[in-house]
Amino acid sequence: YSKISHQKAVVSTQSTGHLKMAKRTKKVGITGITGKYGTRYGASLRKMIKKIEISQHSKYTCMFCGKDTMKRTVVGIWYCNACRKTVAGGAYSVSTTAAATVRSAIRRLREMQDV
Repeated sequence: YSKISHQKAVVSTQSTGHLKMAKRTKKVGITGITGKYGTRYGASLRKMIKKIEISQHSKYTCMFCGKDTMKRTVVGIWYCNACRKTVAGGAYSVSTTAAATVRSAIRRLREMQDV
């Protein structure tokens, strides 16, 4: 049996002069939106970037027309394709937690003035 396998190896080396190795597939780390980074920068940093990139590339509901067409144009500028309104917001999402706090405080102060 070992003589037969040796003869096959000899036959395959005679035509090209060397043994052929099996091709290997490329190892891919984390897939998805952060797949472009490969195995670089570490898993925890890629996980944080994944959350940020998903939020910045997703569409949000427009506060004026109510449609899911609000998209980020540049950092902090959000544009609605349906009603063509431009809004200043957060870097990665339309509204930040600080902006929500300020809005609620302003609303509360306005209600106090009315009363």
